[in-house]
Amino acid sequence: MSENCSHNCGSCSSDCASRKPADLLVPPNEHSKIKKVIAVVSGKGGVGKSMVTSSMAVLTNRLGKNTAILDADITGPSIPKSFGMTEKAYGTKQGMLPCQTKKGIKVMSVNLLLDNETDPVVWRGPIIAETVKQFWKDVIWGDVEYMFIDMPPGTGDVPLTVFQSIAIDGIIIVTSPQELVGMIVDKAVKMAEMMNVPILGIVENLSYFVCPHCDELHKIFGESNIDAIAMRHNIPVVCKLPIDPSIAARCDRGETEELEGEWLNPLVSYLENI
Repeated sequence: MSENCSHNCGSCSSDCASRKPADLLVPPNEHSKIKKVIAVVSGKGGVGKSMVTSSMAVLTNRLGKNTAILDADITGPSIPKSFGMTEKAYGTKQGMLPCQTKKGIKVMSVNLLLDNETDPVVWRGPIIAETVKQFWKDVIWGDVEYMFIDMPPGTGDVPLTVFQSIAIDGIIIVTSPQELVGMIVDKAVKMAEMMNVPILGIVENLSYFVCPHCDELHKIFGESNIDAIAMRHNIPVVCKLPIDPSIAARCDRGETEELEGEWLNPLVSYLENI
């Protein structure tokens, strides 16, 4: 134990002898039975983390699995819009009820509780973190085989709360090919290691662009070094996703469940083996 220990484990990520990680775990709602929980994280914003989260949920749903998304990106929630969801979540005496996409994926997001989806969430960190815990313990998720948690970027309050409070089976790190990515991935990996959370793999988004006229492959952000980074940490690279305006257009129109393409194949194979 450090001489400067405040004895407040809820605000500390140190792994000391007095720490009892299991004591910090929060059980889900008594009417929920959740088998696998996978958090999707990124060290920085703008790399397509929510798109990857949504795609993974769509693919597991297509495999016939009961699937859910907990949108932990409280101040930047985009999951409902990507699925074209307009209904609002509501509560009962037993707990809150998640909304469902057209094809049955259960979703809970702060945007499903706001009167207007463009209203900003201007809350301090502790309130945001507590809201994420409520989405876990107060929502009646029912039977869920795969839950994906769409995390906010970085290593702040919400990731710390999720890693300490929820029994995570593993994380997927989403990144992009810029040179600065090595440092960002290192930060995400080190936080996961500090919290004893398994790292399942890395998804590189915005990896390349295929010209629709000549089929030539262009690496807009330069040569990727993700394979070397993954090897350094002994983490598999799940797949490298292209820059494809049609993907973004579908998500903007709320048609994420209609996504198709060869780029999805590696994700399908990977999810079948988790």
